[in-house]
Amino acid sequence: MAITPDSKDWTWVLERKCPECGFDAIGLTPHDVAERVSATLPRWDAALRRDDVLERPDPVTWSPLEYGYHVRDVFELFRKRLGLMLAEDGAQFENWDQDATAVEKSYADADPAVVRAELAEQGTATRDAFAAVPEDAYGRRGLRSNGSEFTVVTLAQYFLHDVEHHLHDVRG
Repeated sequence: MAITPDSKDWTWVLERKCPECGFDAIGLTPHDVAERVSATLPRWDAALRRDDVLERPDPVTWSPLEYGYHVRDVFELFRKRLGLMLAEDGAQFENWDQDATAVEKSYADADPAVVRAELAEQGTATRDAFAAVPEDAYGRRGLRSNGSEFTVVTLAQYFLHDVEHHLHDVRG
């Protein structure tokens, strides 16, 4: 059975605690986000080593492998978006359809060892990118194709929620 695409606008997590995973963005800086990304990497590695890494908990929920591959792509995407914002205030982001990407890349059929290695590589690079953001760049802006506006700070917070929330999803 196919996964129902997620069409929710998750930007509300910038204003209040996520009731599902407990994430609270308030006050987090890009440097805080970098530290917390570091803390997620061993947890993602463990999730992608699980015996049930290929198993969906139910027909409409991704497996740990699918979530891991998605997070690998999230790391890469948000590092690129951060780079755009640092290069150009008011940068425009291309649309990204996470569900179409999952199908195009066949997330469910990927090699867990490859996804583990790539997630670690992309996660480390993205952590380092957020750690290197100078404070005078925190207010630089970027715009999603749907009109949602981010600063470097809110982009970092929004990004971290995705990474941590999906760890909550796979904790099993």
